[in-house]
Amino acid sequence: MWCKAYKDGCAVTLKVTPKASRNAVLGAEAEWLRVALTAPPVDGKANEAARLFLAEAAGLPKGAVRLISGQTARLKLFSLVGLTPGEAMARLLPTGR
Repeated sequence: MWCKAYKDGCAVTLKVTPKASRNAVLGAEAEWLRVALTAPPVDGKANEAARLFLAEAAGLPKGAVRLISGQTARLKLFSLVGLTPGEAMARLLPTGR
């Protein structure tokens, strides 16, 4: 499951594709949410872009989204403070994907 309960909210596993033409959720697999980001994978730019993208898509303040693990990997784990797994899944997964 790509979204699980975690501390004060939930944890979301992303599989990030950097240097894409646009920021977008591409769909979900069993273990991760696939996300495309325009940022390059250098100097933490993709990590920050993923954090900001998640905050906007989930309707959370930037400070409520934190990178837990995956600083240098395509698979990243983020915490979303204040959302249940069900709320996060409904906000992040586009209808029909």
